[in-house]
Amino acid sequence: MILLLGASGYLGRAFADELRRRGYGFIPLTRRALDYGDFSRLFNYVRKVQPEFLINAAGYPGRPNLDACESAHELALSANTLLPQTIARVCLMTHTAWGHVSSSGIYTGAKVFDHGVLLLEKDLNQPRLRQRLAEQPEFVRGFTEGDAPNFTFRDGWCNFYNGTKALAEEMIRGVGRSYLWRPGILFSEQDEPRNLLTRIQQYPKVYDSINSLSHAGDFARACLNLWEREAAFGVYNVVNPGVISNREVVEMIQRILKPQRQFEFWKDEREFYHFGARAPRSHCLLDITKLLNTGEEMRPVTEALEDTLHHWHAASPPAALAAP
Repeated sequence: MILLLGASGYLGRAFADELRRRGYGFIPLTRRALDYGDFSRLFNYVRKVQPEFLINAAGYPGRPNLDACESAHELALSANTLLPQTIARVCLMTHTAWGHVSSSGIYTGAKVFDHGVLLLEKDLNQPRLRQRLAEQPEFVRGFTEGDAPNFTFRDGWCNFYNGTKALAEEMIRGVGRSYLWRPGILFSEQDEPRNLLTRIQQYPKVYDSINSLSHAGDFARACLNLWEREAAFGVYNVVNPGVISNREVVEMIQRILKPQRQFEFWKDEREFYHFGARAPRSHCLLDITKLLNTGEEMRPVTEALEDTLHHWHAASPPAALAAP
């Protein structure tokens, strides 16, 4: 039996769907059913039910987006940093294997070969680097699991959400029999607020950034595959391989979904942060060599996006969202 925390969230539902598909018995635990942030309650519960594996998909990403974390520090810190530490302690004391959903957003930028030297570039949107990505993508590398995060409280420039996620990794990495899974920006076939494809279609303007992306279903499958095949515990980047910009995503949306609206883009980063966003954003690429070396296969991001848009399930039109 598997214990799934945060079962009502975006990735929690993706894990639940995949667990059902595989025929696993699992308990989709929510805060309403049990205050699993309380160490004693969670410890007693885990000791009682003795799960074979525990998945932590709980957290506070901010609503409608991570800007909300800037005015909800206590909630974000409790859900994104303190809760994983509580779970880590409980699982260590009960000898329970478990997996934690982290974030790619603890990094910003990518690594670029320049005259034989691998340099860190924090701004993926500068014209010179975008040209390099378009013409010589083999010279641009993503962050590996061994690279130190660079978009954290310790770096002095990050948003509060990603700061709390980085702090959680620092506190729980290597504790017990645990996986730390890092998704990129999430998308799926289901039209909902946390879905990148939903957000892009609802923003008044789109910021043309570049990021590693993760299809929610692909992410859940890969994470469970790591556990099933008894891959070594530790940190894994779990993203769909490839480089893609928001402008390219918009072009795919226009070609496949043929929406009635015209998409507008922020002129540049300065305009975006002046009018569209409250907190700084991470834009990064992740390397998944470690994941692939376990035998896992991930669809290229363009293939995953194409398939997702061809199977798009639109919801009723909601009000426009704030900036990404």
